Amino acid sequence: MVVRIDKYLWAVRIFKTRNEASIACRYGKIIVNNQTVKPSYAIRATDTIEVKTNPIIRVFEVKELSDKRCGPPLVSSYIREITPTEELEKLKVAEIAKRQNKGNMRPTKKERRQLGKLLEDSE
Repeated sequence: MVVRIDKYLWAVRIFKTRNEASIACRYGKIIVNNQTVKPSYAIRATDTIEVKTNPIIRVFEVKELSDKRCGPPLVSSYIREITPTEELEKLKVAEIAKRQNKGNMRPTKKERRQLGKLLEDSE
């Protein structure tokens, strides 16, 4: 069986659409066996796929080929994630930083009411 890399990445739910997978390939964000690939690259079992997502690089090992989108419980029979724990830690740190940055935005309606009450009480 011959499966294109963009179709495979879509089938195993790494990307939501096949178009997103093709765009990632065209911009060099998909690396198979240490080589950047085009969307038409034919994937094989036992290939190693690196997907560059901001801020980490996720690494997968192909177990079995499929060109049909599978349900989330079946993904583990087609692909295995072998991303190093250091990369996953970077992702956790980035998520925490993103949550802390939320304080730089305008206050919500609830927060404005609370500020109003504080200001009224102090007068």
